[in-house]
Amino acid sequence: MSQSAVVQAIATYGPISRASVSKLTGLSKQTISEIVGNLESDGWVRTVGQTEGHVGRRAVVYEIAPDAATVASVDLGGTKIRVALCDLTGRVLAERVEPTEQSGGRQVVDQVARMVRATADDPQCPSGELKIAVVGVPGVPDSRTGAVLMAPNITGLDQIDLAGTLNERLGIEILVENDVNLAALGEHWMDHRSDHDDLVFVSVGTGIGAGIVVGGILLRGASGAAGEIGFLPFGADPIAKESHTIGALERVTATDAIIGEYRMLTGKTCSVPAIFEAANNGDKAAEQTLDNVAYQIARASASIVAVLDPSLIVMGGSIGARDELMHRIRRFAAQCYPREIEIQPSKLGPHAALAGGVSIALSHLHISLFAEGQKGAEINVPPPALDTFKASMS
Repeated sequence: MSQSAVVQAIATYGPISRASVSKLTGLSKQTISEIVGNLESDGWVRTVGQTEGHVGRRAVVYEIAPDAATVASVDLGGTKIRVALCDLTGRVLAERVEPTEQSGGRQVVDQVARMVRATADDPQCPSGELKIAVVGVPGVPDSRTGAVLMAPNITGLDQIDLAGTLNERLGIEILVENDVNLAALGEHWMDHRSDHDDLVFVSVGTGIGAGIVVGGILLRGASGAAGEIGFLPFGADPIAKESHTIGALERVTATDAIIGEYRMLTGKTCSVPAIFEAANNGDKAAEQTLDNVAYQIARASASIVAVLDPSLIVMGGSIGARDELMHRIRRFAAQCYPREIEIQPSKLGPHAALAGGVSIALSHLHISLFAEGQKGAEINVPPPALDTFKASMS
């Protein structure tokens, strides 16, 4: 308990002196000296100079040694896989992006393992030993079997123990989490939001889903499916057989819905970016398409607020955060609910899930290293600067 408290103080306030750590933790100076000495000799903390501007003897100050170990965050999407390698302060050391192997199943798992190993072993990026990887998936991880359920955009993940297989391939601890949940945590973490700030992240792209953070804690639900708003029973017919696979709301809000709606109105098949471009150029059918999609997303947002009353809804994903949709969603949401709904675009863009994975990986690693699995232990690592994190990504 004492060691975890010391690490939390150094991680949060470093560079910091042992005397200041003692004041923050209430531990004796002798205890602090012993713990810090052990952490320093093991390479987990380092000295970074001395305090300045104080009367009397200057004190040595310490911080977490960034290069003592590394963590990996993986965003496994239906079209792209992103891997970020970070040091113990959350600074991105390297990133790798590849198109997702479309054959799915074990081929995708092999691809993730290869990408993680290649990123960690990059000779251009000298770094500490890789200790843990967090993988964000577009579905619901089953804690009993390791399979990923409700992931129609990547075939075969429901037949594989994803964490177990990656552990065999990489020899490190693997944690698997829903990608939108990670995005919610990433926005909450990088925006320095307190535990009192509830936040819901709504991602619209190939599909639609939500990540829910209440009291600083991710809400997963009884089966891990909290936030699967694509299955809200409105938009399309929720009883139709197709709605049991894709979800009634997703059928009228995501990529295929936008393409299909525009095709129905014009007879033309266009990509989503082309439809957005057409709307910007005054194409009435494109404008109507975006109006219809935004209306359904606004209804979902109002439903979320009616149940959870969060302080903020963050719109993300390749479609959800676009300006062309944002002003429409806000307008319709104002008509759906009796009070103002705070809706903002994602600050992290395509890197939100990666940031969430980093936050989980660092907290989990610090707890396993310095709290020795102590029940109820928490070590929260402060995020790097938002601009720095985004700038280090490709």
